[in-house]
Amino acid sequence: MRVAHMTTTAARALPDQYTLDHLDHLESEAIHIFREVAGEFERPVILFSGGKDSVVMVHLALKAFAPAPLPFALLHVDTGHNFPEVLDYRDATVDRLGVRLVVAHVQDYIDDGRLRERPDGTRNPLQTVPLLDAIEAGRFDAVFGGGRRDEEKARAKERVFSLRDAFGAWDPRRQRPELWDLYNGKHAPGEHVRVFPLSNWTELDVWRYIEREEIALPDLYYAHSREVFARDGMWLSAGDWGGPKESEQVETRTVRYRTVGDMSCTGAVDSDATDVAGVILELAASRLTERGATRADDRMSEAAMEDRKKQGYF
Repeated sequence: MRVAHMTTTAARALPDQYTLDHLDHLESEAIHIFREVAGEFERPVILFSGGKDSVVMVHLALKAFAPAPLPFALLHVDTGHNFPEVLDYRDATVDRLGVRLVVAHVQDYIDDGRLRERPDGTRNPLQTVPLLDAIEAGRFDAVFGGGRRDEEKARAKERVFSLRDAFGAWDPRRQRPELWDLYNGKHAPGEHVRVFPLSNWTELDVWRYIEREEIALPDLYYAHSREVFARDGMWLSAGDWGGPKESEQVETRTVRYRTVGDMSCTGAVDSDATDVAGVILELAASRLTERGATRADDRMSEAAMEDRKKQGYF
C-alpha cells in the first residue's frame, strides 16, 4: 500500500514537469507550422517589416531550424513613408542574421506611373501591387505573414494556410478545413499560399513572449517624446509624407506605437510605458485592438481590410 501510494504521488507530480504553459503551446504550434511549410513548399519567404509581429516570426523561425541558419529569405514592401527607426532595425537584423532581404519599393511604382498617389496621402493601400510583383518575380510559393486573428474581423476569418489565386486574391469560399493541425498546402501553378504562424496569438501573447524571450524591438514601441498632430482621433507623426496640414497643430507628446505601418495612417497612443513590463500592464487594461486604435486605413469602410485582402493584400 505504501509503494502504491508513493507511485500515485509521483504520477500526480509528473504532469507539472512536462505540461506546456500557454506561451509554450503557441510557440510549439508556430514552430510546427514553419517546419511544415519547409517540408511542403519549394520557395517560402517571410514578410519582414521590422514590426513586432514580424520580429517574433523571425525569432520563431530561427528556433524552428536551429542550429541551422534561417532557410528563408525576407521580403519587405517599403511604402517610402515607413518610420526611419523601423527601417534601421530591419537592416541591422538582416546584417546580423546574414539573410537575403528583398525590398519592393512603392516609390518606384509611383515614379514610373504604375501607381498614383492617393488624395489622402496614405500609401498603405498601394502596397498590394508591389507585393504581388515581388512574389511573382521571386517565384515564392509560400509567404509567411504576421497577421493575427484578434487584429481585425477579416483576419479572424482566415485560415493558417490561406490559398491565393494566380492574381494573389483571397476568396473566403476557398478556405480549407484545418482539423487536428493538418494543413493543406496544395496549389495550382501560379497560385501561392499565405501562411500565418501567429494566427492564434493575441497582442498580449506577443508582448508576453517578447518579455520571456528578451526580444529587442525598435524604440518607438516604447514611450518616447515625439512631434505629433491630431487627425481623425489619432496622433500622427509629423514628417515628409505630407502631414500636417496648415490647420493641424504640431505638439510634442510622450507616446508610443502599438503597430508600425505607413506613417500616414499609423497613429501613436499616449503612454508612459518605457519597457516591456509597462506595455503589458497597459495592454491588460485596454479594450481597443491595436488596429482599431491606431490604423486609419482600416477606417476607410466597414470592410476595408477584407476588400484589400481580396485584391491581394496580406
